[in-house]
Amino acid sequence: MTEAEKETGREKRYGMVIDLDKCTGCGACMVACMAENNVTARPDETDKRLSITWMRVYAFTNGKDFPDARICYLPRPCMHCAGKGGHGHSPCVSVCPAVATDYNFETGIVSQIPTRCFGCRYCMAACPYHARYFNWFDPVWPKGLEMAINPDVSLRMRGVVEKCSFCFHRYQRAKDKAFYEKRAEIEEAEYQTACTQACPAGAIAFGDLDNEKHAVYGLSRKQPGRHVFRLLERLGTNPKVYYATSHDWVRNAADRTVNDEKAAR
Repeated sequence: MTEAEKETGREKRYGMVIDLDKCTGCGACMVACMAENNVTARPDETDKRLSITWMRVYAFTNGKDFPDARICYLPRPCMHCAGKGGHGHSPCVSVCPAVATDYNFETGIVSQIPTRCFGCRYCMAACPYHARYFNWFDPVWPKGLEMAINPDVSLRMRGVVEKCSFCFHRYQRAKDKAFYEKRAEIEEAEYQTACTQACPAGAIAFGDLDNEKHAVYGLSRKQPGRHVFRLLERLGTNPKVYYATSHDWVRNAADRTVNDEKAAR
């Protein structure tokens, strides 16, 4: 077997590394995600319980007063749980009775198929990251904006759940391109999510976490003076979104496990 054939048959584990020290909370990733994936905005967005935002940016502080006050912004896409050693049993996949959400072993991406979903919302209850959204209304496109609909992404109807897909349609497009060019593998730059490309601070890196040639391979591993962690890691969901920071208070605030461990000592 050639090296190319070995590489083609290897299961991938696409994921993100988000540098919280670089994120400015501008929201460009949220806007890019909505535009790329045909996520509509309701006329009245005041009730956030009904809003749909596949990528949401949270803000939290160190709890101190000026001049010691600090703020951190944390982008939160779908974590695409499970993967290496997880056998694809993410919380949402395990509870879906319609197999509307599934784990893709080729890429490590947790998919969402709206035409299979009948809106039971078990997956929303199972997701510890609140990364899934129920579509309460049929999509409405103001006159002229229907021309901006991305033909590569299905429009979701009322009564189904939707979430971040790591722009899976871009992977399919890159894979087709490589096939026609008779290449066994797609390059790192050929498959990048919309939020990664839109981030002006370069805070988001995306790629195959198990591929030494990809930037996320090194960024997702521990480095001197920097904390690399995953949200709610104690739950054993094995998310594929890593966060990096050089500040202790950010690491402590992002996961209360750290504080619980200190209290137990």
